[in-house]
Amino acid sequence: MIHQMSDAELEIMKVVWANKEQPTFFSYITDQLAAKGKAWQKNTLITLLNRLVNKGFLNAKKIGRRNEYTPLVSETEYQTAQTVNFLDKIYEGNVNGLVSNLISGDLLSDNEYEELKKLLEKGREK
Repeated sequence: MIHQMSDAELEIMKVVWANKEQPTFFSYITDQLAAKGKAWQKNTLITLLNRLVNKGFLNAKKIGRRNEYTPLVSETEYQTAQTVNFLDKIYEGNVNGLVSNLISGDLLSDNEYEELKKLLEKGREK
């Protein structure tokens, strides 16, 4: 089972997932968060990174005086797990309820509606 992340932990994981030059170093995470306007204190960031390691999202490896972080869970794996959790919690696992709500609640743009139709048709072909 994949644990849930706090919003702050998710911000860190988005930086790690977006970094194609794995592993990711602490300084890179700090710089990327600061660029997004999230200049957290060093101790706060260390605490959040330790939580992510303890929850099984990241692996931390000490290289000299620096830690390098590699993701243990992909962004897609996390998104899928959270989608299933959301469906179970809000719609009791009923995908039809979600899609119906998106359509009847006018939550989809015309373009998104057409894309969804194409995805559903493509899925039917498999």
